[in-house]
Amino acid sequence: MTTLQSPPTPPTAIRPRVVARTGLYAVLAANAVVVAFFFVEAGFASNTLIVLGRLAGLYAALLMAFQLLLVARLPWLDRRIGMDRLTSWHRRTGFGILWTLLAHAVFITFGYAESSSLDPLNQLVDLAETVEGVLRAIVALAVIIVVGAVSGRSARRRLAYETWHFIHLYTYVAVLLAFTHQVAAGTTFTSSSAATTYWYAVWGVALGAVLVGRLVLPLWRNWRHQLRVTAVVPESDNVVSIYMTGRDLDRLPARAGQFFLWRFLTRDRWWQANPFSLSAAPDGRTLRLTAKTAGDGTAALRHVQVGTRVFAEGPYGAFTAMHRTRPEALLIAGGVGVTPIRALLEELHGHAVVLYRVAADRDAVLYDELRDLAHAKGAELHLVTGPVSPDRLAPGALARLVPDIADRDVFLCGPPPMMNAVLRSLRELDVPKQQIHFERFSLAG
Repeated sequence: MTTLQSPPTPPTAIRPRVVARTGLYAVLAANAVVVAFFFVEAGFASNTLIVLGRLAGLYAALLMAFQLLLVARLPWLDRRIGMDRLTSWHRRTGFGILWTLLAHAVFITFGYAESSSLDPLNQLVDLAETVEGVLRAIVALAVIIVVGAVSGRSARRRLAYETWHFIHLYTYVAVLLAFTHQVAAGTTFTSSSAATTYWYAVWGVALGAVLVGRLVLPLWRNWRHQLRVTAVVPESDNVVSIYMTGRDLDRLPARAGQFFLWRFLTRDRWWQANPFSLSAAPDGRTLRLTAKTAGDGTAALRHVQVGTRVFAEGPYGAFTAMHRTRPEALLIAGGVGVTPIRALLEELHGHAVVLYRVAADRDAVLYDELRDLAHAKGAELHLVTGPVSPDRLAPGALARLVPDIADRDVFLCGPPPMMNAVLRSLRELDVPKQQIHFERFSLAG
């Protein structure tokens, strides 16, 4: 297989993740200053609670726009920060939106109630009946409260991913309702032509980013590349590899370590998307995924027919050689987490050590490929087998296997308990944080 090789990142280069994260923070901070400027320019109300309520509402609107940017799946951001980290920021920003919107509603309602003879509940009803856009804002707040409730950890664990995702889509309805409320009732929005232009630009960029990243780009790439299944190969009793080909795959900007959201366009599977990593470095002619057939959805992968059309969203993820800081690497895989590790080994330059952790030899899928690839690239390969206890990747064991571990980039992928244990070991071994690369692939639910 001929791999499209990418040059190694110079160790002295500014880390792409730092550039992207700093850029995002700078954009958010600059917009926060602009919002404060237009707020002051519009003038203050005589009631302090109303002033605080309006300011909270403006920052809630800004956070909503920022939230859309985080979930737009823009390639530049995703390759540098990673979808799992963007999703984590999205979750925290979502709760920030919830609290600022609640503050907006409470301060505004109590502020107007203070100036009238109505109690807060009747004041809220009066505002909904007499002020254009307030009722839409109340509906938007109710939707966000529901979405926030189902996004809590305990509720999230009880819901199927598809159910949670469907409920989450109502956030877009809330965003549109909030925007129309701001247009209708926002004093700062209409205080000057500059303020109006600014807010239209903010919402236009945010909604445009979602439209491009979530709809236009996936449709364009799939129309261009026309992916089809060429082979379905069982790797073990519960692991299967699917090979695909298409048009102009040398122009698909995929790298080893990344993943796609795959839809196999059959009558019973077209609606189901699963995140699977590439298990071989892209070579410009074929793509391959290797998946563990654990549930009903993934078990059906064994029966996908050759010739089936494939709709693939991606590539996604920052688990790539783009983030290297050292000339040598340590790759640690657990179970079927070997798939992006195997692909990375194919692409990486410099000396590499590979640790493959499984319960028993029979669980080491793709091991023959790993062994041949390691031999060809002059890498060390260690198959670490045995029960969970004692921990065979504890700090002492890692130090014996890789004495120079602190001088290597570490790429880690595997089941969450194993990853958490290895991350603790790496911290105890004083491996610098910037040299540790992993993604949790939380889209898998």
